[in-house]
Amino acid sequence: MKNVLVVYYTQSGQLLEIAKNVVQDLENSNDISVDYHQVKPVNDYNFPWGKKDFFDAFPESFLQIPCDLKKTDSEVLLKKYDLVILAYQIWYLTPSIPINSFLKSDEAKILLKDTPVITVIGCRNMWIQAQEKVKVLLNNVQAKLVGNIVLIDRHINHVSVITIEKWMFSGKKESYLGVFPKPGVSQKDIEEATKFGKPILKSLLQNNYQNLQNNLLKIDAVKINPFLVLVDKRANVLFGKWANLIIKKGKPEEKKRLKWIGYFNKYLKFAIWFIAPIVFIVFLLTYLPFLGKIKKDQKYYASVNQKQ
Repeated sequence: MKNVLVVYYTQSGQLLEIAKNVVQDLENSNDISVDYHQVKPVNDYNFPWGKKDFFDAFPESFLQIPCDLKKTDSEVLLKKYDLVILAYQIWYLTPSIPINSFLKSDEAKILLKDTPVITVIGCRNMWIQAQEKVKVLLNNVQAKLVGNIVLIDRHINHVSVITIEKWMFSGKKESYLGVFPKPGVSQKDIEEATKFGKPILKSLLQNNYQNLQNNLLKIDAVKINPFLVLVDKRANVLFGKWANLIIKKGKPEEKKRLKWIGYFNKYLKFAIWFIAPIVFIVFLLTYLPFLGKIKKDQKYYASVNQKQ
C-alpha cells in the first residue's frame, strides 16, 4: 500500500477542488491511501478579504515571514508518506503565508524529508518566481521536487485583474456586471485536472519519478508565457524594495504603516495599468535578439530543476 498526503491551504475552496481532481485516480486505486492535511493558521485570513487586510498582508507575504499554525494531526505526523502533493496559492508573487509557514515548520521537516513532492499551483497568472521560492524551501527540508502542475486564469492580464479583485473582496465567483468572464481558473480546467492522475499513478506505483515532469508537460501541466516571466522577475525586485520599506514602518494595522500600504496600493495600480503595457512593448522589440535566452528560460521554468 502506497501512502499519499495532500497538503493544502485554500480560502475559496478552488484549490482543494483542483487537488482532489489531480489525485482522483490515486484515490480510486486499491493500492493507494490518500490523506489530506489542511494548513490552518492560528489567526486565519478571512475570505472574502477586506481591502485593508489584503494589502496589509503584503510585506509579510513577500518577505516570507511565517505566521503561527495550528498543530498537524498526530496520525499524519506518525505516518510515512510515499508522495506528497503540495497545493498552494500565490500571494504577491510568493507562496501564500500559510504555505510558506508550513514549509518552514518542524512538521514539514518530518513529513517531507527524503519524500517526493508534486506542487500544484492555482493562481491568476504569475507563478514563476513563487515556484523558485518553493524550490528553495523544499530543498531546505530535504524534499525531492518531482513534478509541477499549474492552473491559471487564462484571460488576458487586465481582465483577470478586474475579475479576481471583485472575487477576493466579494467572495463570489461570478461574472462581474454580467459582462466579464468568471474569475479564477475555469471550471473546465478544474474538471480536466483529473488527467494528471494517470502519469502520477504510474510513477508512484513504479517508485520512479525520473520522467514524470516530462509526461505531465505532454498533457499541458505547465505553460510558460515569456512576457510574464519578464514581468515576474522585475516585479519581484520592485516588490522587495516596497516590502522592506513598509515593514520598517510598524506592525500590521499601525497607522503609519497603513499610510505606506496606501502608497503601495496606488503604485500597484499604476504599474499594472501603465507600466506593464510599456514593458510589453519593450519585450516585443527585444524578442528576437533574446530568443535564445527566452527559450532556455522556458525550458528551465517548465522543469523541476533548481538553479545552482
